[in-house]
Amino acid sequence: MGAGVQLPGRLWGRDFILAITTNLFISMVYYLLMTSMALYAVERFQASDSAAGFASSSFIVGAVVGRLFCGRLVDAVGRRRLLLAGLTLFTVLSWLYLPSGSLGMLLALRLLHGVAFAAGTTALSAAVQGLIPRARRSEGTGYYGLSTTLSTAVGPFLAVWLSAGGHYDGIFWFCTASSIAALAIALVMRLPEHRPAAGLPVPAPEDPAGPAPVPARKSKARRFSLASIIDPSALPIATVALLGGFAYSGIVAFLISYTRAQGLESAAGLFFLVYAAAVLVSRLFVGRIQDRRGDNTVMYPVLAVFAVGMALLALEPSITTMVLSAVFAGLGFGAMMPSAQAIAVTAAGEARLGVATSTYYLMLDVGVGFGPVLLGAFLPLTGYAGMYATLCALVVLSIGVYHLVHGRKPHARRAGTTAPAGAVVGAANDGEG
Repeated sequence: MGAGVQLPGRLWGRDFILAITTNLFISMVYYLLMTSMALYAVERFQASDSAAGFASSSFIVGAVVGRLFCGRLVDAVGRRRLLLAGLTLFTVLSWLYLPSGSLGMLLALRLLHGVAFAAGTTALSAAVQGLIPRARRSEGTGYYGLSTTLSTAVGPFLAVWLSAGGHYDGIFWFCTASSIAALAIALVMRLPEHRPAAGLPVPAPEDPAGPAPVPARKSKARRFSLASIIDPSALPIATVALLGGFAYSGIVAFLISYTRAQGLESAAGLFFLVYAAAVLVSRLFVGRIQDRRGDNTVMYPVLAVFAVGMALLALEPSITTMVLSAVFAGLGFGAMMPSAQAIAVTAAGEARLGVATSTYYLMLDVGVGFGPVLLGAFLPLTGYAGMYATLCALVVLSIGVYHLVHGRKPHARRAGTTAPAGAVVGAANDGEG
């Protein structure tokens, strides 16, 4: 049995651990730059508020564009090839922030960096789903997401520390080093590839360049259609992720401004630390419950808990309400992300796993990335409290959307049957990549 072959039912294999580590380094770069980029654009290039905001969000714009094509590419050229190509570009672009000498160049870098991020994370996530046994898919997806959760707490802290005194080169060097580490680990990982002819995941070959594309794969790559970039089976649950991401964007974009306006400057930092801790706790048990008790056992409660977290932000702000909101938001939105992703990829089946992964993240990115633009336009009318109350209502609405698109279906109420009958997913095959 090759080094990259994982026994059926086994979760914590060598390559699964390496994939988690790779995702940690990628996510650290993402959160370091997202936290610091707006202020950097103002201090380095005297950018306006709108330009500074775009300097931060343009990364997500690039990621959304990348998601449109990466799901198709990951199945067409292979997971390993796309991962290595994406991480190579990701590393080069991380270094190019250092010599960047104009706001226009910075914006171009952010857009391209987002595309490279989409390529690397889509390929890695698709391959990881092939490493996770189907019977433990929700649990494994949750553990994989812990690396992202850790970066949400450590990344912003490092951004503040490394940029102390207005010196941003430390951030860019750290991001470059993290990108090199991610690429180095990816080079030694053996990830399962999808073989279209048989519909089964197979171990990555010894050749680092990956498998030579077969004629059927080339033919598939030339055909372009909406179905080649959006998976219809994953789209319904991905819509729930879009709504959740939109609501969470109100926290990411405006919580610091909200707490400063209320004279609670330390509350935002405390919020994100407690939020990260709550997500870490939720990932230890939510996935197992979903695998054993069914999707509805998890999805309805976590969406309701997330709504409570948003409602607490609409109250008179205090340290107590901020901490409680962080706990509920972490247990809610933090647990919803891997749970919904597990539903998406299982419903699509192994043959469409790459496109399903891309579809899910595309919708999530749209919500998180474009939410602040719309919320910022209405903020003068609603105020912060009104905005969070509106977002609470949106999360409540997402519970109804989930019920319509998935929760009311019989297989959503049973463990181990996330995918409807006929989905191309095999319990043994999922664990053998």
